[in-house]
Amino acid sequence: MTQKTVAITGASNGMGFEATKLFAKRGWKVYAGARRVDKIPQDGEKIRAIKLDVTDSDSNKAFVKQILDEAGHIDVLINNAGYGEYGPAEEIPMDKIRKQFETNFFGAVELTQLILPTMRAQNYGRIVNISSIGGDVYMPLGAYYHATKAALQQWSDVLDLEVAQFGIRSVCVQPGGTQSSWGNIALENSKKNMSENSAYQPLVNSVASGLDRFMKNSAKASDLAEVFYKAATELNPSLRYLHAFGDKFMVNVARKHPKIFRKALLITMRYFEKHNH
Repeated sequence: MTQKTVAITGASNGMGFEATKLFAKRGWKVYAGARRVDKIPQDGEKIRAIKLDVTDSDSNKAFVKQILDEAGHIDVLINNAGYGEYGPAEEIPMDKIRKQFETNFFGAVELTQLILPTMRAQNYGRIVNISSIGGDVYMPLGAYYHATKAALQQWSDVLDLEVAQFGIRSVCVQPGGTQSSWGNIALENSKKNMSENSAYQPLVNSVASGLDRFMKNSAKASDLAEVFYKAATELNPSLRYLHAFGDKFMVNVARKHPKIFRKALLITMRYFEKHNH
């Protein structure tokens, strides 16, 4: 039997790192891509660590070419690369906004376009897009991050309708907070993206305090890797995969009761603002 092959982006940290280890442990051939290739897990012949910058077309093409040259097929693509370009919506520079979309959205789109012809030819494939509960819920300072995740979900749903006829499915995993460097990077960006004497300084301070506490009580990346695996292998996949009850609850409220969600968010913001002084 041909060994199953999975391509995972953003494999040097957090969920992508743990998913790389999990798929390899379960007998898959893993092509793991990241900019920091030295941080990708090592496991002999099971894991092929490849330098990948999803914002660079040449890098994306080389990544897919290497997989097809070596393995001849791709069963699953996991579009996991992403980060949070946090900061006040008014003040984040346009070049950083574009980079946020290039990384979180356009990179996934290009890799998928490159891989789909092979999946159609083999009459099977699974595209697993790592979105976030932030594709449905939102918080201050995350305007462009949330926009990329909402875009990823809508795109994934349309793609699924188009490619299901070829035996291919496109699904989304929506993690909540995860114990990784993601939160620290988002917090650092929120401070870097403020202008001098910004009117948003108090908001940034209170949101930073709340986000820091939220991330410390979050799920382990290894738990989310199991969700990745389920989304990649389940015979009749769901369009959405969520991990914790709290994540499901928040998404449900945000979708069905947007006014209630906004009210709860404002109360939470006031609480952190009060306890940040």
